[in-house]
Amino acid sequence: MENSKKQARYSRLYSQLEELMKKTGDPDARMATIVAVLHHKMEYFFWTGFYFLRAGELTVKNYQGPLACQVLQKHTGVCWAAIDQGKTVVVQDVHQFPGHIACDSRSQSEIVVLVLNNDGVIAGVLDVDSESLGSFDTTDAEWLEKIVNFIYH
Repeated sequence: MENSKKQARYSRLYSQLEELMKKTGDPDARMATIVAVLHHKMEYFFWTGFYFLRAGELTVKNYQGPLACQVLQKHTGVCWAAIDQGKTVVVQDVHQFPGHIACDSRSQSEIVVLVLNNDGVIAGVLDVDSESLGSFDTTDAEWLEKIVNFIYH
């Protein structure tokens, strides 16, 4: 997707989500809404969902797309890389990423964005996969980082 078109789409989605978030402060309801909007409005989002830390394990929560891995192997894959590095991770080709966890073999590229709770502690991640190589860039990172802030704020 052309960058200016992508920026405009994210801007519209952000405004839509901002209004929707006023209806509830419940984090689970907010996550479900964010996933639904993103998954159905961004055509290159093949799998869209959240993994949250529970008792030291990264466990799937709200998602849309094909069946997910329920628990991700510790300190392996893109989701754990984002947590371990403390930042958003963009992978242009998941097959080139050491230790990539292939929950669905159709995934080709991926972005993982940290979700911080009210105390600024990493609670989990937003994970988005695409069936195409090189789908994600700094525009996705910038907007998805803003969008996940809706969960707790």
